[in-house]
Amino acid sequence: MNSLALVIAVFLACLVEAVEATTIVLAAGATRNWRSALTGTVVGVLVLAVIVAVVGPAITLIPLGFLRLVVGGLLLVFGMQWIRKAVLRASGYKALHDETLIYRREVEEARAARKESRLGVSDWYAFTLSFKAVLLEGLEVVFIVLTFGANQKQIGLASLGAAAAIVVVVVIGAAVRAPLSRVPENTLKFVVGVMLTSFGLFWGAEGAGAVWPGSDLALLVIIPAVAVFALLLVAALRRRKAARLRREQAAPEPAPVLVTTTVDGHGHAVEAAASPAPAPAAQPQRQNAVVRGLRSFGMFWWDFIVGDDWQIAAGTAVGLAITFAVSGWAGAWVVMPLAVLILIPYGIRRALR
Repeated sequence: MNSLALVIAVFLACLVEAVEATTIVLAAGATRNWRSALTGTVVGVLVLAVIVAVVGPAITLIPLGFLRLVVGGLLLVFGMQWIRKAVLRASGYKALHDETLIYRREVEEARAARKESRLGVSDWYAFTLSFKAVLLEGLEVVFIVLTFGANQKQIGLASLGAAAAIVVVVVIGAAVRAPLSRVPENTLKFVVGVMLTSFGLFWGAEGAGAVWPGSDLALLVIIPAVAVFALLLVAALRRRKAARLRREQAAPEPAPVLVTTTVDGHGHAVEAAASPAPAPAAQPQRQNAVVRGLRSFGMFWWDFIVGDDWQIAAGTAVGLAITFAVSGWAGAWVVMPLAVLILIPYGIRRALR
């Protein structure tokens, strides 16, 4: 992969994350307190800088083959889940990502929250909301920069692409002070999903010992192939949805509601629609602060690494293991493309259940 492709890939991926973080910071600042919101933003950036300073040099010490295996697997898990969501949005099965709607929701929640001052911060809610947004979205930016950069031994160049994306979004957000609804975020998510999947496919198989025909030139085939496959899934799902709508329109009127007759305390007959008895409300279990904190910490990293479909992650691991087992075979590179062809439709099918 040449330097230009590296910068473009990182720029587009980080642009999506920057838009989402900026939307939340704008909502916190416009509704609550700009100073507290910006303070939370700055603290979040400083924490991310410390993470990069600690993790960055350590990653460069990892053997390249093992690094590509791990990074390729993680990028595949990320990318296939992004593609799944993008395909569902494009086919109408999932609501489009709407920054204006997200901005309004954050504004409503911010207005409803009570104002509280802590540690010299005048509005703690605005501070924590901005801090969490910057930290969570920023961790994905850090992950993208370190994985792409370390694989190509060009962390500086990858950081440049990420910084350019962040600067563009922040400047526009500061100028308009409104949700960046004109950014084609759904299209960007589709493109980024294709790129993450393609690079993860390439690096993961290579790290597992497979040799791609044409070496780096194989990416020129992998990227458009993944894009075409995703578009075919969109077309198939749109046809499926259209057929379902036609069936629903042609369906007969719903059956009448069953009515039961009972007798009240005065001996009068009373008719009521039959309905199942409500289930007893579950009693909340109390947990101490330490257990809640550990659980939240574990769930955060599970969601960050594995995502919302652990079977995709498990399937990726199995595919990489098979590739490693047959790495002595010249055609070992075909294993992971076949895995992607199976896992993406499988994830979409699970999501539609």
